[in-house]
Amino acid sequence: MATASTRQLSQKLGAIAETWTRDPFRANLQLQTFLKSLAAHPRLTPQAVEATRALRDNDLQKKYPLSERILRPASSPLHYDRLVEGFEKSAQGIGRPWWKVFFGVW
Repeated sequence: MATASTRQLSQKLGAIAETWTRDPFRANLQLQTFLKSLAAHPRLTPQAVEATRALRDNDLQKKYPLSERILRPASSPLHYDRLVEGFEKSAQGIGRPWWKVFFGVW
């Protein structure tokens, strides 16, 4: 039978899994499903729960922010902005027209 601390950890990880955002590109493979199954693991550790919470809350990104120089490289300052825009449009089902792909126009 699971101990009280294991049950608490399982509940915490289950709550974190519930708040995890769904991946629109992989409907059949969700991290949320994996985390829920991990919550039932008998050897769940507090470190695993804390690491999952830190991933969800972007703790490392807050602790080590990226500089403007990295986010906007001199060779292509809009690269990451376009990458995010393409990802968001793709999630909505909006693709680039063939002529923009052909001519390399954004």
